[in-house]
Amino acid sequence: MEADETAHTKRQGHMINKKGRFVMFPIETISAKMLDYYVGRSDALIIDLRDTVSYHKSHVKGAVNVPYGELENGYAFPKEKMIVFYCDRGGASMAAAREFVRRGYKTRSVIGGFAAYRGRNLVISR
Repeated sequence: MEADETAHTKRQGHMINKKGRFVMFPIETISAKMLDYYVGRSDALIIDLRDTVSYHKSHVKGAVNVPYGELENGYAFPKEKMIVFYCDRGGASMAAAREFVRRGYKTRSVIGGFAAYRGRNLVISR
């Protein structure tokens, strides 16, 4: 890409370059295994997008439960933190990550979601 094409206009989760082409916001994904890297970090916030019942059965240690449907209620997170989203299988977390990147956040989406997680920070309620 030439230097004069690098200016972008943000619109509806896309960027439009100077040539009028739509470009998706870059969404960074991480493996479920990599999720353990963010557990306990003061510069990261892990968001579990699953329903409350699923969260209470089991979740990643330190994750905050914000069911995906509730994100529409104007949730705001600390902008200085990396926001790591996970859901059941990865689709909702990708959509949430894309939306929050559009709002100016640093995000990650977990590929495969909670179903793929086998890490050491699993919390299971009995």
